[in-house]
Amino acid sequence: MANATDSPTLSVTLLGAGQEVGRSCCVLQYRGKTVVCDAGIHPAHSGMASLPFVDELDWSTVDAILITHFHLDHAASLTYIMEKTNFKDGKGKVYMTHPTKAVYKFIMQDYVRMSSASVDPLFTPLDLSLSLPNVIPVSAHQLISPCPGLSFTPYHAGHVVGACMYMIDVAGLKVLYTGDYSREEDRHLVKAEVPPIRPDVLIVESTYGVQSLEARDVKEQRFMSLVHQIIRRGGHVLLPVFAIGRAQELLLILDDYWKAHPDLHNVPVYYASNLAKKCMAVYQTYIHTMNANIRARFARRDNPFVFKHISHLPQTRGLEKKIADGPPCVVLASPGMLQSGMSRELLELWAPDSRNGLIVTGYSVEGTMARDIMNEPEEIMSLKGNPIPRRLSVDYISFSAHVDYSQNSEFIEQVKAQHVVLVHGEQTAMGRLKAALQARYKDRDEDAIGKLATNPPQPDSTLSGLLVSKDYSYTLLDPQDLRDFTGLSTCVVTQRQKIAIGVGWSLIQWHLEGMFGYVETSEDKDDTPMMRIMDALIIKQTGPHEICLEWDSSASNDMIADAAIALLYGIDSSPASVKLTTHKHHHPHATSTNEEFAISRIQRLAMFLESHFGDIELHTVDTSHLKSEEGMNSKQSSRMLIRVDGCEASIDLSTLRVDSDHETLKKRVESVLDMAVATISSLAESYTSGIAEQITTDEKEDITFNNIDGDVYQYDGQSNNNKIERSYPKVEEDASADGTEDSEEVLEVIG
Repeated sequence: MANATDSPTLSVTLLGAGQEVGRSCCVLQYRGKTVVCDAGIHPAHSGMASLPFVDELDWSTVDAILITHFHLDHAASLTYIMEKTNFKDGKGKVYMTHPTKAVYKFIMQDYVRMSSASVDPLFTPLDLSLSLPNVIPVSAHQLISPCPGLSFTPYHAGHVVGACMYMIDVAGLKVLYTGDYSREEDRHLVKAEVPPIRPDVLIVESTYGVQSLEARDVKEQRFMSLVHQIIRRGGHVLLPVFAIGRAQELLLILDDYWKAHPDLHNVPVYYASNLAKKCMAVYQTYIHTMNANIRARFARRDNPFVFKHISHLPQTRGLEKKIADGPPCVVLASPGMLQSGMSRELLELWAPDSRNGLIVTGYSVEGTMARDIMNEPEEIMSLKGNPIPRRLSVDYISFSAHVDYSQNSEFIEQVKAQHVVLVHGEQTAMGRLKAALQARYKDRDEDAIGKLATNPPQPDSTLSGLLVSKDYSYTLLDPQDLRDFTGLSTCVVTQRQKIAIGVGWSLIQWHLEGMFGYVETSEDKDDTPMMRIMDALIIKQTGPHEICLEWDSSASNDMIADAAIALLYGIDSSPASVKLTTHKHHHPHATSTNEEFAISRIQRLAMFLESHFGDIELHTVDTSHLKSEEGMNSKQSSRMLIRVDGCEASIDLSTLRVDSDHETLKKRVESVLDMAVATISSLAESYTSGIAEQITTDEKEDITFNNIDGDVYQYDGQSNNNKIERSYPKVEEDASADGTEDSEEVLEVIG
């Protein structure tokens, strides 16, 4: 990573906890300032592999390191950074709250002791001793200015005692970094605050993604029911916990439950952690940072952390075996993810006995034993590499002090940051949360760029393009600009479906015309009969009793294809098919061409208007001497003329525009014309254009308008001002009485 420059753009770099849970380390660079939030390790790895990607940053340029809380995945690599990198060559300072520093000291001493037995320890006890004096403790709501142009304020974050979120101000740009936070007040901690200042950028955890967690009282009841059930069957209960944090919450719950159930007083509850015993003094010292319930009990000289039914278990050699061979009991042991230590040793001893039970009470990182055992494998591997049968029960009840989706989304809504960065979450959970938040905040302003911006849209015009979403901003693009502006490309998905059918090609066309109106017929290059419906769906006859449907997938095309498929599946059993194929008749099932269909449409329009206004006239106007709007010469234009009480109105059949000097008549004709078009238009016409196609007299020399009463309006295409004459329809008779001559016998397979 390059050194921080005086760039006006905020750079957010995750050296850890980007699409993972563990080794949190977030680097902020803006206007020549560099701030690092958290410096943890990954609990599923050891040695150098557990560190963040520290080589990606010049640590001598860092102005401040802010630690949100004392958990190892947020603070354990701090000593390495302070003593093993060039951080000490710069002027950077390290900050954490008073309770965090008090607990951090004990946790890191325990961590150094445990890691000293490994092949590649990250640092020595001396390194830890040298780094601790350089950590500056701060208080909640205290404004700190490490250097000119940089300041920050801690706010309560819940989660664990001393945990905080930081409102960071870098040259006027405000960034809120939450770390791990909880919006639910439990038995001893306050819930996270919503800072009174609106940040420009929110960097927030996404540990649980879109999951919803149980209410506190519900999970407490379920937890104690499971514990009691395991004890009744004569088993041991193992509760793997972090030494500090959720362990204190569980101890308060267990102590209250044992107090309310005298029958359990002979069942011991052990807390197996020397570290927790040391840190308990910190809890009692910082009572003022906890919730009102704890403060009120402490004011009554009732210290809630002096437990009456819980005993501290010294970690002596062979103690695990003695507990395993003893009577039923409950043991809280660290570490919480079962990767080593007493919790792992007890698991290996108790796993073969089906009476025993394991209850995982916190979030488990991918790759740890706590995560793997929740899949209930038949056997587990010991630390020495030997398989151990797993017969103990495994349950999961989350007391993890992280926000779920409803709490996280509500907090994001209240903070009202313009930009949101998700961290501290596995890839799947983070991706689902991102999608949920984008759906929630999708109603934002859009900008048009590229070809669409060249010609700004006019009022009441339609703007069509692709809406591209990125970082809560929306851009409208012409599809041809997609690759240039976004680096994306488009593709077309073509769908094909074959259907076995037992009727003839002409009968299929007749049914399709009944639903869609005009159906275009043709042949492909292999002379295969085909039909095109609404310029969206192609149907080919691929065999004597097989057809193939083909269309480019889209919302509208899929709808047309679904309608056609539903129709085709019902042709065999349709009463209309049975009627048409069981009698001799003269007409084919489907013969209409595009021209015939257009004429029929004009006929229906004339019939509709005649029923409202009486006789109508058809006029053709020679406009070859005029220029059309497109700059092309038009030869003739067809119009319908309507007369009512001495007033005239004309309808241009190419555009369906109504012209009249009488405003009332014009509005009346427009209203009736709208109803007529909606009534006579087929589905195909409505889908493709919504208006009638132009019919010119040089293309059609004879248009016949059939009246509802059986009369015929005849237009010969010769005169420029012909009144539509009324005549009687000619009735054609069969050439032979028995219908054998000039008739077509249709033999179809029905069903």
